[in-house]
Amino acid sequence: MYSRKPFYIIVAVLFLAGLALMLQRHFVYEIPWLPGEKRQIWSIEAKVEFEAKGKPVKASLAIPGSQPGFTLMNESAASPGYGLSFVEANGSSRAEWTIRNASGHQELYYKVDMMLDPFAKAPLSTQLPAMMEAEVAEPYATAMDQVLSLAEVRSADGITLTRELIKELTNRGQNAELLAQYKEPGPLLVELLHRAAVPARLLQGLQLEDGRRRQPLMDLVQVYDGEQYELFNPATGAQGRQEQMLLWEYHSSPVLDLVGGSNSRVTFTMLEQEQPINVALAKKFDQPHWINVSLYNLPLEEQALFKGILLVPIGVLVVVFLRIIVGIKTSGTFMPVLIAMAFIQTSLITGLVGFLIIVGTGLILRSYLSHLNLLLVARISAVIIMVIGMIGFFSIIAYQLGLTQGMKITFFPMIILAWTIERMSILWEEEGPKEVVKQGGGSLMVAVVAFLAMNSEIVRHITFNFLGLQLIVMGVVLLLGNYTGYRLTELKRFKPLVDEYKTDGHKHD
Repeated sequence: MYSRKPFYIIVAVLFLAGLALMLQRHFVYEIPWLPGEKRQIWSIEAKVEFEAKGKPVKASLAIPGSQPGFTLMNESAASPGYGLSFVEANGSSRAEWTIRNASGHQELYYKVDMMLDPFAKAPLSTQLPAMMEAEVAEPYATAMDQVLSLAEVRSADGITLTRELIKELTNRGQNAELLAQYKEPGPLLVELLHRAAVPARLLQGLQLEDGRRRQPLMDLVQVYDGEQYELFNPATGAQGRQEQMLLWEYHSSPVLDLVGGSNSRVTFTMLEQEQPINVALAKKFDQPHWINVSLYNLPLEEQALFKGILLVPIGVLVVVFLRIIVGIKTSGTFMPVLIAMAFIQTSLITGLVGFLIIVGTGLILRSYLSHLNLLLVARISAVIIMVIGMIGFFSIIAYQLGLTQGMKITFFPMIILAWTIERMSILWEEEGPKEVVKQGGGSLMVAVVAFLAMNSEIVRHITFNFLGLQLIVMGVVLLLGNYTGYRLTELKRFKPLVDEYKTDGHKHD
């Protein structure tokens, strides 16, 4: 006896491979299971202003990159008359403007789009910063030592020492008041930590608020303790990465390095917007990769084509289920799928009316051709020409009446309609009108169900974004093809037996 084991192994492999591809698309490339999801995009513009001195100018601005919580999407700059380059310096990215001669007030602009992204993995620098303990004049040195001694008693490591130092500096005691005149809270905290041999560096962050203009950067301190690091806001004492906080400069470099100018400042304007998930992710994963099996890498024309093609297996699955399991008869095996595709283009009601008009008129004309005793090829050719003529005629009539939806019947597959008319005409002659209504009605019903499945927004989203679904559909079709039991429509044959059983049961009672 033939073993079915290889068959079930193939089906299992199809299921597992399809599921693995879908999970990979979801967890690695962040494609959501349901449509309609959007991603938050922050557009941030940095404005650099300074006074040029009538000689060569070189302005180097620190710029952000992808980091935990944010993915860089686009960046651009406006600099009339300036040369512009994006360079790497000391591990950080910078925008560098240059010009041979400039004088007077100058304005340079840099714009970046950052996507709020919980999956962003680009790490901050984990390299320990250089320890620089500067010479401090009195009385500041004594004040720093006293603040350190008080904080060290109440701390256990570098992280807790930072917390206690911030408390001491914000308590506004005598030492804190004195040190406030020495340096700003951020640089002061870093210097205190270096004095205590704790690795730390000063960062510059931007608090994102929709619609805010001319905002400055704020100081943040990155403190290391062994293998881990923590961020602190020295002004408020807040610990950890704050919500909507974008790190603009995180390598302890100057935010703006200017040569040939004076009175410089950098301010920021920000705007929040939302983009559909497919647009945002297409920009994020714009570099094709062999494991990124995505149709977004194709040109838009091909993407639009595949959006329709990938729905066909869903329609095929519906036809297989309704024919094998339910037992609905159709005129042609997969003609309902093609009709359903036409319904997607025309809308359901317009498509049904157009289909019935064309097929009904075609059957009347075909009945005349049957009396001419033509050969099959000539007869089919004549039917095709008639179908084209009818589609053109009804489109013109619909246009004259102002029914623009009626013009969409041109999307019907003409060859398939011609064969449908031919098959139904022969069936009428051989089996009678009852069989024509049965198969024609069955075809329309299957086409409507296939249309409802294929036209679902969820189905469209999943078929286009998760190509692994095609393998799962293939496995289901193979399983359905292995079914040899009764169709649901055949169960009515057993109704007399059920009635007889009920009658016998009452007699025994």
